[in-house]
Amino acid sequence: MQKLAVRPAPSEPNLASSLARDAEAASNYAAEIEALLDARRPHGARAGEQRAEAATLRARARAVKERFFRRHAAAIYDELTGHCTRTLRVAELLAAASHRYPALLPTPERIAAERALMRQSAKEGHELDQGLFVGQILADERTGMHLIHAMLKPKRDALERLPEFQRGGSLDLGAAKVERKGRAGHVILSNPKFLNAEDDRATAALETAVDLVLLDETIDVGVLRGGSVPHPKYAGRRVFNAGVNLTHLYYGQISLAEFFIERELGLLHKIYRGHFRGESYDEQFEDYVEKPWIAAVEAFAIGGGCQLLCVTDRVIAEPDSYFNLPASKEGFIPGAANLRLPRLVGIKLAREGIFFERVFRADTPEGRMICDEVVPAAEMDAAIERNALELVRSGLTSAVANRKALRVADEPLEVFRRYMATYARQQSLCLYDPKLIDNLDRNWNPGRRQM
Repeated sequence: MQKLAVRPAPSEPNLASSLARDAEAASNYAAEIEALLDARRPHGARAGEQRAEAATLRARARAVKERFFRRHAAAIYDELTGHCTRTLRVAELLAAASHRYPALLPTPERIAAERALMRQSAKEGHELDQGLFVGQILADERTGMHLIHAMLKPKRDALERLPEFQRGGSLDLGAAKVERKGRAGHVILSNPKFLNAEDDRATAALETAVDLVLLDETIDVGVLRGGSVPHPKYAGRRVFNAGVNLTHLYYGQISLAEFFIERELGLLHKIYRGHFRGESYDEQFEDYVEKPWIAAVEAFAIGGGCQLLCVTDRVIAEPDSYFNLPASKEGFIPGAANLRLPRLVGIKLAREGIFFERVFRADTPEGRMICDEVVPAAEMDAAIERNALELVRSGLTSAVANRKALRVADEPLEVFRRYMATYARQQSLCLYDPKLIDNLDRNWNPGRRQM
């Protein structure tokens, strides 16, 4: 049988002109590659060979897109934010950029269509383009600082629900709850079906809850805690945090933008730095509305749970609890833990945790490098109250001032920006590495778990 002629791949464009001209050239090239991919959909006996050809074509297109983003990401950011006079969250920024440059960045509709496939392995990797773009935005000092501060603004949802929280003292946000107890604001993760793992929904709820604690002027200290779970192994006990929801990840329901990037720039960074209240986003002055935070660990703090411990001011744990970062088992970067965990346990133990799945048990010398106090489960409530009072015994002004000073020495904002630029790019590559799917299949037994 005569083989049908297949149109050859186009030559890569020379990107050395204005934003408009380079955007046209890069978009035309990307569109031609997409047309070739559509014509070469894997089927029949040549499916394996065709998949390899498709991967090569996608890599070529992605290289051109990255060259374009490297030259013009800052100019695109200025287009979309009025030269840094408007703030957009990461997902909002990506949506706006994709509607202006749809051949270079996936639209929300395209991302939704891939999620509907219900398999991470079935996706074609369009989120990779998002990671490359956001990485370049963060790599530029001016736009990177502006985006970081945009993500430190309170969410609209939190601002809208603040009066309700102030009146009643508690709110159920679905996968998280927030309640005021005296001068402490308790943020409780409640995703019991998945042992209090985090997914897009849970992380969004947690960030709103953290916003409410920071916004309520009658609260001095924030408390992070897990809710009780029905799992037979834990018999109604509280569980702090099981990390990323691997079931959702396997089924393609964990997003790069809203989960992996916004979680670091929003939820965790707000706990660590607080709310941005100024307008001079480009200055290094640590002028944030912030409060000290306590983490109360019951059962375990796995993955993202352990990441939370790295940004709190005090960690209290049950004697049989443990903390770990199973990054090598999962196949991606454990958030900003690579930046922060070495400050707690040293670089050697941090490497053992990240590469060799070392478990840090609360009642061991290594575990005490992460947690500050170990108390019996029955004494946890009293320990939280006692530590909250102790944190602000010299006054909230003094506590916050010392918190800021410690942070300036530990993690300058510029260091965080550069870390996140690398993180955005590398995390997107990890999420679409075939090895990640292999890791999930081998270690998670997803076939036995349902959404």
